[in-house]
Amino acid sequence: MSLPNTAKPRAIGQILFEQGFGTRRDCAGLVAAGHVSLQGRKLDDPFEAFEPEGLSLTVQGQPWQCHEKALVLLNKPAGFECSQKPKHWPSVLMLMPPPLRRRGVQPVGRLDQNTTGLLLLTDDGALIHRLTSPKHHVPKVYEVQCDREVDDAQVQRLLGGVVLDDDPEPVRAEGCERTGERALRLTLVQGKYHQVKRMVAAVGNHCTGLHRSRFGALSIAPDLQPGQWAWVDGLAAILGEAQTQSAPGRPKPTAAPSGGSERSERGGSASPR
Repeated sequence: MSLPNTAKPRAIGQILFEQGFGTRRDCAGLVAAGHVSLQGRKLDDPFEAFEPEGLSLTVQGQPWQCHEKALVLLNKPAGFECSQKPKHWPSVLMLMPPPLRRRGVQPVGRLDQNTTGLLLLTDDGALIHRLTSPKHHVPKVYEVQCDREVDDAQVQRLLGGVVLDDDPEPVRAEGCERTGERALRLTLVQGKYHQVKRMVAAVGNHCTGLHRSRFGALSIAPDLQPGQWAWVDGLAAILGEAQTQSAPGRPKPTAAPSGGSERSERGGSASPR
């Protein structure tokens, strides 16, 4: 969640530590060794002070935008679980660079391992609650591939509401339209377990493929490949109060730096298994 920039200037070593680049000693060492630069100027004093929010650094040759609270959009590929302790597949957190993993980012809601598309991750617990609470009705849009032909009756039933086996209250789609003979676009504001697949099954069809294309006002940029991530400029970008885009001078984050002895990771380099 975007916060006012009220932070006092802090030492660059402390800023790197708060951003997740390792221990305080690791971060001081990165600066002292000349691995951190600002606008082309190499920094060599770990105690040189800056206002941290929005600071654009280069760390070990890789760009990094400083944020008090991290909020990123991942183009999730198939074959990853949205869990810190995955059981059968790698965690989506393995697609995040080490600094974000150290900061404890976690998914905003979950997508099944075989579901692809837009997944938000953040280290802001209040924002996770705001975006996943049913009372706030943040719409999510899914592209659904079906096993059988989608007819008008199925669309109308999804819009009117269907009963799932664990809840006597009908759940309805906020929006539903056919996008192909065996495909539809479904908009939901709830977040029940396997909701899309269960709703499609309730009208007599079967989901064979699922992709989340929108979360609130956000969509995936055409050049953001599966497994890659991008910064999101706060809650306003999600709710449509501001256009979602990279900050001025913010590079496309296909690679992210590491701290300490870990190597940098490319957002799109991981494979499912």
